[in-house]
Amino acid sequence: MKILLIINGAPYGSGKAYNALRIANQLNKEHQEVEVRIFLMADGANCAIANQTTPNGYYNIERMMKLSLNKGAKVKICGSCAEARGLKNIPLVEGSEISNLAELTNWVVDSDKVLTF
Repeated sequence: MKILLIINGAPYGSGKAYNALRIANQLNKEHQEVEVRIFLMADGANCAIANQTTPNGYYNIERMMKLSLNKGAKVKICGSCAEARGLKNIPLVEGSEISNLAELTNWVVDSDKVLTF
């Protein structure tokens, strides 16, 4: 099974990205046979920024993203969304890659389930 999570929400300020990554990491933990795909769009593109610093006791989206990647999830970032937010020339979480709408639509068609946040 292939599950696609589309994250539109910013990494901090709402629970959208946090909850999407919680689901992704739980899927990776309990259902290793599932291919987890994460596509970052709009302010969700900011989830892939490297070197995030958060206060002690506060969740860190970068660490959650790295856990997903280390467990085999694929992470792609909307190129035009990244460009609009000035992310094209800064360090991104290792393993994530800039992508495009055509690739997202291919993932949508090829996925068994699509969740949006």
